[in-house]
Amino acid sequence: MSGPARPRPGAVAKVMLVLEALPSCRGVSEIGRSTGLSTSTVHRILRELAELGWVRVDSEHRYLPGVRLLSLAGQSAAITQIVRPLLHRLCSETGHTVHFALRSGDEAVYVDKLEGDRVYAMRSRVGLSIPLHCTAIGKVILARLPRSEVREILSRKPPIAMTARTITDPDLLIAHLAEVAERGYAVDDAENEEHTRCLGAPVLDHHGVPIGGISVSALTFDLDRAKVRATVPPLMAAAREASHALGLPRPLSRD
Repeated sequence: MSGPARPRPGAVAKVMLVLEALPSCRGVSEIGRSTGLSTSTVHRILRELAELGWVRVDSEHRYLPGVRLLSLAGQSAAITQIVRPLLHRLCSETGHTVHFALRSGDEAVYVDKLEGDRVYAMRSRVGLSIPLHCTAIGKVILARLPRSEVREILSRKPPIAMTARTITDPDLLIAHLAEVAERGYAVDDAENEEHTRCLGAPVLDHHGVPIGGISVSALTFDLDRAKVRATVPPLMAAAREASHALGLPRPLSRD
């Protein structure tokens, strides 16, 4: 005699089954087989979790734990610990405030901040969510994403004017992001906060997908064009080293 039928999982149980399958089953079909859920259900759950920043999709269309899930598991602290020596070096080299932020859905979140040696302080704080369209870190994240994904993000979260200099037209912003991608760094020229200029460079995962960024911030008078040119090389070096430390393969030596 067969035992009683197992109850069908509810909505929360389905989400938990999918999250528990992530470490060993990255594709929708594989997760479906592992959990016993239909592929349509798995796809819907993963899509919603990705929009919320709990999972992310890499360049090979595999699903991976997102920043929020890593944070819940205490792993964002481990990421910060890996990157922090590079932030210290950058802060020492530039004398300016340095931030490290990770993407979380359609925003980014500051996970570390080191104050510079100036008499003033930036109003930012660890844990603060920042928009992608008008911050240096946000723009370098967007610049490394496929244009179709950028448009999806901008449709879900239309750009709003934080200052008179904020780019709010999606087409103009996408054209601007192409320039950011070409030069490898972004400038927030008082676009998020008045009188504040920030430079940002992307931090990439082992597949070259942007998971966040590092920035250098100062009041506009303290980060003029000459200082921007001097600050870009150490900033990009720090972001590149952070990416390698987090798994991005180093270029093959020509020796």
